[in-house]
Amino acid sequence: MGHLTESVRLSSKDYFREWRISGAYIIALAAVLGPMMVLFGLKFGVVGGMIEDLVKDPRNREITLLGNGRFGPDWFIQMRQRSDIAFLVPRTRRIAASMEMTTPGSGRISSIELIPSAPADPLLEGVGEVRGLNRIILSKQAAQRLQVEAGDRLSGSVSRRFQGQAERQELELIVAAVAPAVAFNREGAFVSVELLEAVEDFRDGRRVPALGWGGLEDQSPRSYPGFRLYAADIRDVAGLSQAFMAQGMQVRTRADDIEVVQDMDRNLTVLFWAIAIIGLAGFSLSLGASLLANVDRKRKELSVLRLVGLSTGDIVLFPMLQALYTAIIGWMMATGIFYGVSHAINVLFADQLQGGQSLCRLLPEHLLIALALTTGCAIMAAFLGGVRASRIEPSEGLRDL
Repeated sequence: MGHLTESVRLSSKDYFREWRISGAYIIALAAVLGPMMVLFGLKFGVVGGMIEDLVKDPRNREITLLGNGRFGPDWFIQMRQRSDIAFLVPRTRRIAASMEMTTPGSGRISSIELIPSAPADPLLEGVGEVRGLNRIILSKQAAQRLQVEAGDRLSGSVSRRFQGQAERQELELIVAAVAPAVAFNREGAFVSVELLEAVEDFRDGRRVPALGWGGLEDQSPRSYPGFRLYAADIRDVAGLSQAFMAQGMQVRTRADDIEVVQDMDRNLTVLFWAIAIIGLAGFSLSLGASLLANVDRKRKELSVLRLVGLSTGDIVLFPMLQALYTAIIGWMMATGIFYGVSHAINVLFADQLQGGQSLCRLLPEHLLIALALTTGCAIMAAFLGGVRASRIEPSEGLRDL
């Protein structure tokens, strides 16, 4: 242990005594590593931001059925068991999915489109939930049209022509919340599937016991012409689209937009690693050659150290430790370069970025990975110098005395 400590002390003293040569190695490493970190920061900031926007916007995970089908309760139960589906509710016929709404005491009546919803609706995340037959969430446009806010009450009405007579039923509704404009850009209301079914049944002349609306008794199994479906992840959209097409259904998705960003991410990742490997390999060879030449230049001093008792392992530690110093200090300098350049880039494009966004950024784990790769390459580069140092015999020092 004493010899090891002495070897570390002498190697460190030698490294910092020749600060000009050591500084040149450090600057060379920072000149290679710094631009690579900036390049990866741009890749991660730009493409990562695009992927983050895709993930955050639930509309990118939406799968819309083109046309109509016939989907029974068993189909919905089976599909909800899939791990790649995050949200699925049935949709009734669009022609029946509307309701006239008005605020008490006002003469303003609006025909509002009804959108089926349920707890964990991706479009209503952080907004609220629809429950039961009277709690609804209005779109921003509908709330402005009706001049209501969360907590207000509405009067909803549906009409039909049944057995030759015009009929109308009214229902008191509670505005549980108002959805942002991005959730639905028309006059609409998110309602429970139960309310949507009740409206459709009434218009079809069927009885609605839950609301006391009369009509014909119908015991036939219910089927739905469509659905609202959101994939669990943007990477699941393409697979679900293919699964529906295999069932003979035509669907609309944003899989093409997602694929463009994913291809960009893959291509830039390959490009970055190609540049990184070439740069690090070139620096490693350069550092290895320099350390090899340094060992040859100090053969006499190293042989004398062997003569006074340092082991082969202690001598091998000399180039290894000096390479480690170069890697760590060079990484620190490259990190400083990255933060300086990234700050300048983000300030330059600040007007084109949303709040909290960065065009060039790295996570702490990225910096640690860069440190690990740098030190690994430096140690491998020092291997050549270590092998040469291990072959130095103590007798070489005697011959020169």
